[in-house]
Amino acid sequence: MAAVAVRYARALTQVVTRPDAPVPASRDAVREELRSFLAVLESSAELRNVLATPAVPAAQRRALIERLGQPLALSRTSLNFLFVLLDHRRMNLLAGILDSFERMLDEREGIARAEVTTAAGLNDGQQQLLRQALETMAGRRVRAQFGVDPGLLGGAIARIGSTVYDGSVRGQLRRIRQRLSE
Repeated sequence: MAAVAVRYARALTQVVTRPDAPVPASRDAVREELRSFLAVLESSAELRNVLATPAVPAAQRRALIERLGQPLALSRTSLNFLFVLLDHRRMNLLAGILDSFERMLDEREGIARAEVTTAAGLNDGQQQLLRQALETMAGRRVRAQFGVDPGLLGGAIARIGSTVYDGSVRGQLRRIRQRLSE
């Protein structure tokens, strides 16, 4: 199913990045609109069932998406994309499609994705400082996703693509041990 999600994400990426598309901010708007819709979808098993069941006529399911889209202020692009997913019975893939879509947009915009793990949660200021340090090391903008691993003694471990930056206390101790044994 991941390959199917990538195909839908690629199509959406082409729509929002085509030369005649509205300003690039629409890329972020579509991203946020679809994330909002996904949050609503994930919060209601009943809604997921209604959208997935062929017993409910397609016109009613489309009308439901339209009604849900009003308070979420969904753009025509987002609504049309949701209609395509509905028509092709792919609404269950929305989370994977959005993840692939965001990765494709980041690639096009030269943004590196980083997975950062720390021993304790970081406040916004600390996250910003760490993100800036990673941008300096990576040589480009970084979109960081932060996680916590209480098993770390302290510090942080960041992964950007296949490169791992180990600034954890355990990693520092390992490097010191290697130097001493040489």
